Amino acid sequence: MERLFAPWRIRYILAPKHEGCIFCDFVKENRDKENLILFRGKTCFIIMNRNPYNPGHVMIAPYKHVSSTEDLSDEELLESFKLVNLSIKVIRECMNPDGFNVGINIGKVSGAGIEQHLHIHVVPRWVGDTSFMPILADVQVIPEALEETYDKLKKTIDSLGF
Repeated sequence: MERLFAPWRIRYILAPKHEGCIFCDFVKENRDKENLILFRGKTCFIIMNRNPYNPGHVMIAPYKHVSSTEDLSDEELLESFKLVNLSIKVIRECMNPDGFNVGINIGKVSGAGIEQHLHIHVVPRWVGDTSFMPILADVQVIPEALEETYDKLKKTIDSLGF
C-alpha cells in the first residue's frame, strides 16, 4: 500500500468543530488572518476555504445570514458579484490559473456544506489539476499551505487599494 503524507492536515483534523455559523461568527471576531478573511466589503466579505478544492479557493458571503440569493437585496447581490470579480482578479494576478469555477449551492441536495448561510465559491483551475487522486483515492493534493496562500492573496488584494 502506498501512502501520501500530508502532515499539515493534522491541525484541521484535530481542531474542534465549529458549532455555530462560521460566516456569522468569524466576521464578528477581530482575527481576520486566523479566520482567513481576505477582504471586508460593505455588505459581503471574501474568506478562504479551509478545505479547498485547489489553492486559492475562496468564498464570498454576505454578512446577512440567509440561505438563498432570493433573500439578498440588490445592493448585496451587486457587491457579492463585484467581490467575485475582485477574487478572480487577485487570484489571476498572484497564482496565474488557467481558468475558474464559480458556483453557488443552494440547499443540501445541491451540495451545500453550509446550507444555512449563502456563499459563492471561486475556485482557480489549472490544466491537469484534478489528475487521478480525487477519483481513485478520494484525496485532494494541495501543494501549498493555507497560510502561504493567504499571505499571497492578501498582499495582492491590499495592493489594489480596496
